[in-house]
Amino acid sequence: MTKSAFILICGRPNVGKSTLLNALLGEKIAIVSKKPQTTRTRITGILTKGENQYVFIDTPGIHNPKTKLGDYMMKRVNDSINDSDINLFVIEAGTRLNEAETKTLASLSLRGGKTILIINKCDAVNKVKVAETIRDISENYEFESVIPISALTGDGVSIVFDEIDKLMLESVHFFPEDMITDMPEKQLVAEMIREKILRLTDEEIPHGVAVVIEEFHEKKDLLSIRAEIYCEKESHKRIIIGHKGEMLKKIGTYARQDIESFFGMRVYLDLWVKVKENWRDRQSLLNSFGYGDKE
Repeated sequence: MTKSAFILICGRPNVGKSTLLNALLGEKIAIVSKKPQTTRTRITGILTKGENQYVFIDTPGIHNPKTKLGDYMMKRVNDSINDSDINLFVIEAGTRLNEAETKTLASLSLRGGKTILIINKCDAVNKVKVAETIRDISENYEFESVIPISALTGDGVSIVFDEIDKLMLESVHFFPEDMITDMPEKQLVAEMIREKILRLTDEEIPHGVAVVIEEFHEKKDLLSIRAEIYCEKESHKRIIIGHKGEMLKKIGTYARQDIESFFGMRVYLDLWVKVKENWRDRQSLLNSFGYGDKE
């Protein structure tokens, strides 16, 4: 008997949702950064284990949007809630729910979905803090189960599968067994490049950066890629390029290593940096950068 489930992963920015997705899959498909709002769109990770197929949906961090890009991100969260069979609501050990999280939990409850509470980053706090977090939230909300984990170390991740398995229903599999994501290759590559920018540049830059793949050609054993990095200010452009191009070279080197590892072939990566002021509030640019309603 085959089973499948669409499993939503949601929570505030920087609680470790993408790290959890990668840990569940045993494969890195979602970019990870210590900076908040790393994930901008929904990312689907697929895992088939025996008769069970898990379709994980990683979403942007729950927040109160201040730009049209923020509106787009929260729309992706709300749309994903309607598509899920099981929800993994992720919070960080030692924190309390904010207003945006409370609204999302109300939406999950209203829809009648099966929600598992994931207490992440338990390796970073003592057991008393973990217990307090569980008590404070469980007093006001009902969950199918509550699981303390560390997505970073993998501790508790197997228990997440155990609890999901209890909630899965008989169903056909919707994807081939060897498929790990339905993300287009260009989107995967753009995210790998953006991750390196997030990790290597200053605090004020990441939210104002978009990456668009303009050329993507495979010839024999070489993948040739040209990507354009868009930022909002000339000063940001100078930082991304760096002194004598050193920062851009470093971004390109690290990104190329990830792309080669994922695709299993040599990669030629050509990066260009351009300025588009205030692009996060310009709908035409959001659409062209892949953050439009026709996702």
